[in-house]
Amino acid sequence: MSLRPLDTELGQRLGHTLPGRVAVFAHHWPDRVALREKHRGLWRETSWRQYLQQTMAVAESLAACGLAAGDRIAILSDNRPEWLYADLGAQALGAIAAGIYTTNPPIDVAYVLNHSRARLIICEDQEQVDKVLSSPEPLPDLQHIVVIDPAGTKGYSDTRLSTWERFIEPGRKRALALTEAQLHQRLQALDDKQPAVIVYTSGTTAQPKGALLTAHAMLSLSAVYLDQFGGGPEDSLLSYLPLCHVAEKIFTQFTPLSSGAVVHFGESLDTVRQDLVEVAPTIFLGVPRIWEKIHSGIEVGIRNSSPEKRALFRWAMAVARRSQADGPRRGVLWRLANVLVLRSLRERMGLSRCRFAVSGAAPIAPELLRDFHALGVEILEGWGLSESCGISHINLPGACRIGTVGRPVDGVECRLSDDGEVLIRGPQIFSGYLDNEQATRDSVDPEGWLHTGDLGSIDADGYLSITGRKKEILINAGGKNLSPVKIENALKTSAYIKEAAAVADGRAYTTALIQIDPDMVGDWATRRSLAFTSFEDLSANPEVRKLISGEVRRINDQMLARVEQVRAFQLLPKELNQDDGEVTATQKLKRRVVYEKFSALIDEMYRRGETA
Repeated sequence: MSLRPLDTELGQRLGHTLPGRVAVFAHHWPDRVALREKHRGLWRETSWRQYLQQTMAVAESLAACGLAAGDRIAILSDNRPEWLYADLGAQALGAIAAGIYTTNPPIDVAYVLNHSRARLIICEDQEQVDKVLSSPEPLPDLQHIVVIDPAGTKGYSDTRLSTWERFIEPGRKRALALTEAQLHQRLQALDDKQPAVIVYTSGTTAQPKGALLTAHAMLSLSAVYLDQFGGGPEDSLLSYLPLCHVAEKIFTQFTPLSSGAVVHFGESLDTVRQDLVEVAPTIFLGVPRIWEKIHSGIEVGIRNSSPEKRALFRWAMAVARRSQADGPRRGVLWRLANVLVLRSLRERMGLSRCRFAVSGAAPIAPELLRDFHALGVEILEGWGLSESCGISHINLPGACRIGTVGRPVDGVECRLSDDGEVLIRGPQIFSGYLDNEQATRDSVDPEGWLHTGDLGSIDADGYLSITGRKKEILINAGGKNLSPVKIENALKTSAYIKEAAAVADGRAYTTALIQIDPDMVGDWATRRSLAFTSFEDLSANPEVRKLISGEVRRINDQMLARVEQVRAFQLLPKELNQDDGEVTATQKLKRRVVYEKFSALIDEMYRRGETA
């Protein structure tokens, strides 16, 4: 049995597409575990053989519904094995799947369905079905609605509805009737240069665009993973970020279908912290907010511990920070700190086995990374776009330069335009935007360079630093260019600040709208016997304002240049949310919307003058 199935003759024939790779692993490792899913407290296993059977059953069921190569489907579900079966099953037919965020309201669901002209949608449950059936827009192309949870069809008379089991049953029978040779012949015939998935951009400034990714582009990226990080079947991953996002696709699809790693699906988004501890993955992707919450959890736990434990933690962290530059040659004191404190903290975080921890999808504060590195978790910041299959740059283990997003991955070229915009070129660049040739021409020039819209700088060793978005740079009244993201990320290093919107455009100085973290601030207020009944009530408390004022002063002094420092702030009376159009499905700030919605608070800050 080959240790590298993709290196075999069959791997060479079928390994050019994602469903083809499932078939390769199923042939060589039929009984080895490919997926685990937590259901009612127990982990259920799916072998590579079963993975392939389910994938091909979906392909045959889609064909039975009248779909063919080039048709589109949509998936409206949280992460679970059926998400993968649906996506890869569509690819096995030559069709294309588009993911939709489960947090999207009906109007946004309708937009994706109509823009992609999806003929079939797979919904997780009744909540998602309701969004489709209550669409504020006509859905002329949609012919089939498949519901994974059988209870999701009850009470409806819509003839388009079907349960997952009813949908997949005819396809399962047809797939089982295929001989292995017939199945392999079909998968071998798939064209890896044709679009395989649609990934919709976040839409912070306009309607989302559908980026078309080919199997060739996606697997060019995963080949780099194997070459540079040495992944294998002994690796385990936790899938929890939305699979509509290209970053999660890397770690749930591209990577496991290159290395044979085992993917784990937790019970829900609410159980991620517990699932992380149970799985103890060797590879883990965290967006900055996840790392911030893990870090805040440590801070609160230490703060609530005994004076002796707090003193021991402070000593261990001081030793660890002094030892960071020593790398593997860390001395006796670090080893003692590791035994007494750091190792148990990593176990409680679920990161005791993690050899490859990544932060991506948004900028992360360097100070946060330094703390994790001191704890023994070397988080590697990477950067990329949906249009580059998620990653074009990443820091490497043992060669991480905090404050940068690393160097280009193998095969990627990077340069800066005259105005500082980051341009990239390589095999994993997307094939264009769905039905938007003008936007495609605006993004990729005739020489193949993708214009990313991000501004950056490149040091002498090729490490890239992202300094802001081209469209979001703030220019204050003194003509100084400021990156709002840098200021906002600095503020969000505080355990008590969940979101921030920097304000400076055309103004004499920088201010910020700040949203408190209700869990952390609520815990702080409770321990001080401060009464509150709601988020608005908590934000309006004068003692909370004093708390945040102290945090802003500390961050100004430690992390921001004088021109960047926040001289006044207002606490938002509500949490920013997608339903109100203030953030995207990936929780990216819709800056213009926030500025308009809270313009009175902004004006008040500048009327009062400097108050931070």
